Order: sequence, then structure tokens, then C-alpha cells
Amino acid sequence: MPEETAPTATATAAGTAGSGVRSLGLGCLGCAGLLFVAVVALLVQLTWNAEDATDLPRVAPEEMADRVFGHSREAYDVLGFTRTVPPGVERVGVSTENTVDAGYCYDGGPLGLEDKTVDGAYRMSHSWAVDHVSASQAVPGLRRLHQRLEDDGWEVSSYREGGKGRDWSLYVRRDGGDERMSFTWDPDQQYFIGGTTAPCAYDPGWTGGGTDSYSPGDAAHSVRPPALGPGRP
Repeated sequence: MPEETAPTATATAAGTAGSGVRSLGLGCLGCAGLLFVAVVALLVQLTWNAEDATDLPRVAPEEMADRVFGHSREAYDVLGFTRTVPPGVERVGVSTENTVDAGYCYDGGPLGLEDKTVDGAYRMSHSWAVDHVSASQAVPGLRRLHQRLEDDGWEVSSYREGGKGRDWSLYVRRDGGDERMSFTWDPDQQYFIGGTTAPCAYDPGWTGGGTDSYSPGDAAHSVRPPALGPGRP
């Protein structure tokens, strides 16, 4: 009967190394597969988001204006202001302000990598400001508003209690950032600024066609803000 020969150390090491290489290769293939799936999922998500960006409601500018005015008025009440701010502005950054504007909406491009304007769509906004606002009014007002907006479901994206030479500020948003509000108080100038921005919408009055592209300013020019004051619409 022939003698059995035990495997040499060299053969054992070679077998172990070969098995390790095969395992490593299979592991790399698995990683590459997972990476490919992740990339495809990301591209699908980006494309989906780009398509959703143009899936906007058709809302008249007057309705969107009422929406931003309403948010501004509610904030004005919570802040405790009692003055009435008439429509318009005499000196931007100095006098009182109560104006409306509209900007472009963007689709994010086919893969979310570039922005293109959405023809016929607008984003309504309302800006207001009050001068001669003391610390005794602005500080408790902003703290009160900060808490109220959180309680009402707004996401606070930024809140800063300033000091000497630093502004106080509050920025909130909801619906993924489609709807936003901002508030800033300059203690040195005693100047308070507020603003509300509505989600994008298609202008029902825009028929398209022709050579003229859509201008959101048309939506803004069709409305005029009411006087801003406590309890006013």
C-alpha cells in the first residue's frame, strides 16, 4: 500500500492565496454591481425630480398674492406691530415697504443638473418693512414669532439672535422649501424687514405660443397689495 503524502506548506499557502483572490474578485464584482444600481437609482430620482418640477398647479396671480399677503399679515400680528403700512415704497431700505413681486420658476434640467425657466410659471412674493422699530418691540416679537411658526409646522432653517452690530434674523420654510418666509431686524438702523414667497404655479392667463417668452412681472403687475396692518386682510 503506497504511503500517503502530506501536502507541503507551499501547496497549502498557494491554495489559500488562490481562494482569497477568488473571494476578493467576487467581492469587487458585488461592489461594482451595488455601485451600478446606486447610480441608476440616482439618475432615475434626478429625472423624476426634474419632471415633477414642471408638474405645477394652475393658480391665478390674485390667489397667490392673497396667500403671501395672508402669511405676512399673520406674522405682522404675532410680531405685535400696530402701525399700518400703505402699499408701495418710497426709499428701499429706509422707508416703510409693502410691495409684491414675482420671479421665474426653474425645472432643474433633464437630470437635475441645469436650470431652465418654466414658460408660463411664476413664483409670487411679498416684501414689507417697518422703520423706527426699537429693541423692546423687535426682540420679544421675533422670539414669539419663532415659537409660533415652529408650533404651526414651519421648519426653521435659520434663527439668530444678534447682538451689538449684528442683525437678528429668522428664516422658515415648508413643503420642501417651496414656501418660505424671512425676517430681519437691524438694531443699529432700527429697521425691520419681512418677506413671504409662495410655491411656483402656472399663470392661467398665459396662453403660450408666439415669439414672446413669459415674464413673471406680468403676474405681479396684475395685483396690488392691500395696506398691511394688524387684523387687516
